[in-house]
Parts: sequence; C-alpha cells; structure tokens
Amino acid sequence: MAPKNKENTNLNKKKNTSCDEDGDSEDYRRRRDRNNQAVKRSRVKSKLKTQQTLERVNQLKTENELLEEKIKMLTKELGFLKDLFLAHAGSNQHTTPNLQDLDLNALLADDSKSNDQKIMKF
Repeated sequence: MAPKNKENTNLNKKKNTSCDEDGDSEDYRRRRDRNNQAVKRSRVKSKLKTQQTLERVNQLKTENELLEEKIKMLTKELGFLKDLFLAHAGSNQHTTPNLQDLDLNALLADDSKSNDQKIMKF
C-alpha cells in the first residue's frame, strides 16, 4: 500500500506545481474559459433544437387533425354519392331518382357541424 500512496502524493504535487506557475495558470484559465463558453453555446444550441422539434411536432399534430377531418368529410361524401348512384341505377333510366329516400338533411347537418368544428379549432 505504501507505493500507491507515494504515487498519489506525487501526482498531487505535480498538479499543484503546474498551477502555481504564472504562465501555466493563465493558460489553464484561458482553456477553462474557452471550454465554459463552448459548453454554454452547446446548451443553447441543444435547447433551440429541442424547441424547434416540439414546434414541428405540434404543427404536424394540427395538420394530422385537419387531414383526419377531411377524410371523415370525404367518406361521408362518398357514401352520399354511392347512395345517389344506387338510387339512380335502381330507378328507370328516364325518371329522376327519389332523393326523398336519401337523408340529405342529416348529411348536410353533419357536414355543417364538421365545418363549425374546423373553424373553432383555428
């Protein structure tokens, strides 16, 4: 155990003597200052990148919600057009389809509610 203690003591002496000299302590201080500045720049850059990522996530979430609403609206429109087509195909070629069988008011009410919700989100 004695040799290890001597080595530790020698290392401590070397550290103390190198910092005691004027030239070395100034050089050390300059290096520490540069390192501290680099750390500050790195932390600022990291915070900025995190903030930009969060903004992008929120933007994509909003865009996703709008696209989901558009899908719902187009799905309803497709269902309406299918019903209209089937009503027309099932009827005589020269007569108009019976639109009373289709619940237009309910479809239009659903569409207006979707539009109102979109407006409220903005």
